This record gives sequence, C-alpha cells and structure tokens, in this order.
Amino acid sequence: MNPNPSLDPIRIGVIGGGNVLGAYQPMLSRLRERGWAEVTRACARESQRESVRTLLPTAQFGTEALELIQAPEVDLVVILTSMREHGRLALAALQAGKHVLVEKPLANTLEEARLLVETASRGPARLACAPFTPLSPTFQSLGARLQAGDIGRPCLARARYGWSGPWWNEWFYQPGGGCLLDLGIYCFTSLTGLLGPARRVTAFTGIAIPEREIRGRTIAVEAEDNAQVLLEFGNGTLAVVTTGFTLQQYRCPALELYGTTGTLQMLGDDWDPDGYELWQNSAGCWQVYRETTPDWPWTDGLRELVESLREGRPSRSDPAHALHVLEIILRAQESGRDGRAIALETAFNPRPFEAASGAAVHLQHDRTRAHE
Repeated sequence: MNPNPSLDPIRIGVIGGGNVLGAYQPMLSRLRERGWAEVTRACARESQRESVRTLLPTAQFGTEALELIQAPEVDLVVILTSMREHGRLALAALQAGKHVLVEKPLANTLEEARLLVETASRGPARLACAPFTPLSPTFQSLGARLQAGDIGRPCLARARYGWSGPWWNEWFYQPGGGCLLDLGIYCFTSLTGLLGPARRVTAFTGIAIPEREIRGRTIAVEAEDNAQVLLEFGNGTLAVVTTGFTLQQYRCPALELYGTTGTLQMLGDDWDPDGYELWQNSAGCWQVYRETTPDWPWTDGLRELVESLREGRPSRSDPAHALHVLEIILRAQESGRDGRAIALETAFNPRPFEAASGAAVHLQHDRTRAHE
C-alpha cells in the first residue's frame, strides 16, 4: 500500500463497469484534479472494456478482480459490481490489506457481513459501505434539529423510496436481489442514522408484478418487488418504510419525523435532498429551508474515505451501521415470509450531527397556515 497517503495520491482500483461506474466517475475525476487520488486499475467484463476506458482513461484494464486486489499499485478498492459479489470481493480486498469502498449492500448474508466488519475493525485497512445518505448537509441539519430537541422527542417516522424498476439486469428480481436490498436500504440507513439502532422489525412483502421485461426478454420475478416495513426503536418510537419497484411517481417528502412538539420533513429523496420543512408548535407555522448543497453527490462516501485517509482521522462511515441495516433488511424479508415480528441483534454507536453553518440564512419562507 501507499506508505504515505497524506502526501501522495491514493491509488484506486475500481471493480465493476456497469451503470454505477458512470455515477462514480465525476467523483473520481474530482479527486484526481485535487491531487488526492488516481485510478490505477479497473476491472470489468471484456464487453465493457471500451466504455470503462472512456470513463477511466488512466486505468490499466483487466477482467480478473483478484488480480486487481493483489496489485501493488492499488491502495483502495472500489467495488461497484452486482450485489451478490460485494461480500466476497470486499473480504478479499481487506485480507489483502487494501482499503475498501463497497456499494450497497456490503454483503448478502449476516455471516459474511459480520466477518467483513470484524476484519476491518482489526485494521489497518478501512471499510466504507454505501449508501452514504447521512453525509449530506441536509441530513446533518435534520439530525442537528433532532439533537437540539427542536421537535421534542421523536415518536413516529416514515421513509419512502421506489420507482418502476430496472430493465437492464435480471439479478434485481432474483434471490439475493429485491427492492429491500436495492431501494429500501436507503430508507433504513437514513432512519437509523437519525433515530439510532432499531430493536424489532416486522414486514409485509410481496411480488406485485410477477413478470418483468429485461432487455427484451420476459423473466419471472423471484424476489420481493413491493414492501411495507415497520420498525420499533424503543420508548414507543415507531417508523414505517414504503419501498418497491412499483412506485411510478410520487410527490411527498423522503423522510418525515413526528415529535412531541413538532415535525421535520426532508424534501426530495434522501440521496438527493431538496431542503427540508420544520413545524414547531411554538411557532405555529411551517418553516421551509431551501437546499444548501444542491449538487451534493450520493457518491460522497468516496470523498469522505479518501479525505479521512489523507488526514489520518476516523471515517464518518461506520461499517457497524451498514451491518445493522443489512440485518433489518434480511429480517424484514423473513418477516414478510412468516409474519413474525423479529428482534434485532446488531447495533451501532450513532455519531453526533454537524449542523450546516449559517442554516438560518437559508430559511426560504414561513407558511403561516396551520394546515396545507
């Protein structure tokens, strides 16, 4: 590994050449322009060689993931493959002493995920797990409001994310895929990021659209494409997650937090916030705060990991949080099959929130009608 990452660019190897690579490419370019990192290796299918070379022109291309992981010119492995490959590749990279950023989910089984977290905890290699919704300034502002007691004690919460579903790969609809692992994971990450670890989960899940068209071929759907999940956080605090490959469009907040003296609502999606609204009984009106960082990217976890390595500080991405979220999803799938409420075994230590500086100047307006 690079012996002095605080002075030299961190050398990155990227595994995966699909759609997600296009989303990460701007962040990789930004890190290179700052002199913080450079992509030295890339691994994907042979059929993706030209598209990967277009996106990552400085990278040596190959088709063998383990060869990239073992390469001495790689300090940090970024895993952007299909979900079922995440755990295996992340573990191999950590065991090779490489830092790892893995797209969601970190693994497909709790046993594999626990091994990843335990391996990373022994160091020196670090593990960062998507999704990175808690890194957004808007998310941190909501958390700071909760932390300050601006809506009293949270009692109820709701999170929503979904769309009509992917058409480019069938593994989304096969065992090891499904809407909870692909979409609901954002909601669970955000809710637990704000409210802390959940204690119990119960769920209704199902296959609402039994056949899908994937690249002109009809396939049978085998994994859930529709879900409603209820979480219990203790002290009477409850939350619900609505998710599925069944939401054509929506016009409602991504997150809603109902407290004893007020309400907080994140507008937009939690991976693409559009400001937030605050109701306080003491004010008697909705206070609307516009988005402070409209260009915040959901790939920001890569910037955070690289920055933390350069500065020699702990990363704000906690693998234990990702493990807890994975347990919620897997237990929700179990609950959807047998109807039980299931106690959760994992937990994590929530981080203090960092309010955006000068938040008051971003107050857009007060909506003075009590009900709209």
